[in-house]
Amino acid sequence: MKLSFHGADRDVTGSCHLVECAGHRILIDCGMYQGGRELSEDNSESFGFDPAAIDVVLLTHAHLDHCGRLPLLVKRGFHGEVVTTAASRELIRLVLLDSAHLHEEEARYRARHGRKHGPGEDAALYGVLDALNSFEYFGRSATYRQPLDLFPGIRATFLDAGHILGSASVLLELQEQGTRRRALFSGDIGNAGRPLLRDPESVAVDVVVMETTYGDRLHKPLAASVEELYNVVTETFARGGNVVIPTFALERAQELLYFLREGQEQGRVPASIKVFLDSPMAISATQIFEHHPECYNTQLRSFFASGRDPFRLPGLSFTREVADSKAINNVASGAVIMAGSGMCTGGRVRHHLRSNLGRKEASVLFVGYAARGTLARIIIDGAKKVRLFGDEIPVQARVHTIGGFSAHADQAELLAWYAKTNAGTTILVHGEEPAMKAFAAKIAGAHVLMPERNQIVEL
Repeated sequence: MKLSFHGADRDVTGSCHLVECAGHRILIDCGMYQGGRELSEDNSESFGFDPAAIDVVLLTHAHLDHCGRLPLLVKRGFHGEVVTTAASRELIRLVLLDSAHLHEEEARYRARHGRKHGPGEDAALYGVLDALNSFEYFGRSATYRQPLDLFPGIRATFLDAGHILGSASVLLELQEQGTRRRALFSGDIGNAGRPLLRDPESVAVDVVVMETTYGDRLHKPLAASVEELYNVVTETFARGGNVVIPTFALERAQELLYFLREGQEQGRVPASIKVFLDSPMAISATQIFEHHPECYNTQLRSFFASGRDPFRLPGLSFTREVADSKAINNVASGAVIMAGSGMCTGGRVRHHLRSNLGRKEASVLFVGYAARGTLARIIIDGAKKVRLFGDEIPVQARVHTIGGFSAHADQAELLAWYAKTNAGTTILVHGEEPAMKAFAAKIAGAHVLMPERNQIVEL
């Protein structure tokens, strides 16, 4: 009975953990590395195990850094079962098709411009057909708190992680040659008391493998973050500019729409506000929300039950078409432009940044995590100019970061979640090393491991 680590080890992206028990191999997540060129190259390297030997993949949620290499796993020989929640299944399909399309676009761009980073890198990591093929392996859907017998002696239970729609922590109950272990894989842990989803769940186990994205800091309280959002909008509009929000399509977009609607209803933002959700994925994700009441908290259920849509406000425009996206650049002021990607690594937000970063009247508002090497992190860290589409763009817009909207638990909430595990062994993953060490110091006395890539731990 052993556990090995093949991603998000002393880093924040590429989550991928392998459990071997009773002759079976269970993969927890199969995420993509996100960030600079070095991490991009990591995606094409060996997984560190034989994909054909994996029996089942358990996906905690639909973020690309947890599911984004699944088509590559299939392409390289995986033919087992993929298990996740029903809501995650819908969102993962959306995310992987978008990712495949982007990989194909990037490959075509490199071919047109004769750019190759290394041997074989002119080809797409995977394409749309690979993504479609991977969907054939989705089997049973997991229901929160309902155990699934995977194999004799191996049982999985998905617990609500409160991170994004359908997100889960996965409890594995393992038995091999008379030895029993309970291992809990956190996935990404959400925040308690949010307007859309339930609070994250935790249980007592022998071993916990947990994320530490914000293990070294506290978020601004949500109420103060909402107030800051309203202030940024009203002050930017008063200067005659637009607010550009690089937006994660899953959860963040929906939560921002929720608060902007509330702000308009309460007179906290101008009644004339124009909001553009310029992300086909975020638009589809917003519609998927309506299909999964099993994921809502009481407050959101009451909204839908009363016939109200918590994500709609009068000035909202959904822009799926490229022509409509381009037309947004004709709006000089009074607009909140929400577009992907959240880390500015691709997508339509880069076009909006090119149009607004050089305007002193404008604001760019970051409301989520930005990994090292991403354009978002470069701007947040104070760059005076950035390169977009071959042009050097001065950063003259006001740059704001609001941590309170993060879908990740902060240090205090991680500690509260961890305390319920009563774990004998604690394994920290999915965090930059300083954050991991800061969190480890907070749980002094526990048996704590911070594995490196491909490290093996006996259970």
